[in-house]
Amino acid sequence: MGMFSKSAEYAIRAVFFIAKSSYLDKKVGIKEIANNIDSPEPFLGKILQQLSRNGIVRSSKGPNGGFYLTDEEMNKKLSEVIKAIDGDEIFIGCAMGLSQCSEEFPCPLHGEFKAVRAELTRILNGVTLAKFNDELVLGQLKLNRSKNS
Repeated sequence: MGMFSKSAEYAIRAVFFIAKSSYLDKKVGIKEIANNIDSPEPFLGKILQQLSRNGIVRSSKGPNGGFYLTDEEMNKKLSEVIKAIDGDEIFIGCAMGLSQCSEEFPCPLHGEFKAVRAELTRILNGVTLAKFNDELVLGQLKLNRSKNS
């Protein structure tokens, strides 16, 4: 199991697949994205709508249409993809999911989780889509689970 919601995991993989395709000057349709990231198509459709509404991906209609990224989206941070889908709960929420957890009334995990959250925020704010895309294009990263793809 990953650390993000299933929706955010698919969103991240979809965005990276779209980024790689955009680098090759290709727009991609939902079916192709779904096949390449092992995602159910209807579920992915909703995720792509949210990403589009939040300015993370672009889309165009027509026979040569599909999803793509411009330089503007390539400079977005990984944290922005996660926030577009899950909101900022992972960056500010309580480790135990308690609504009343705060500095004044901390839950038992508050102190430890605060450090973890700060590090996670630093990492996710420090990585742009373009940086990951360079590694994808070079074949150093994979987007699906199968070992022989």
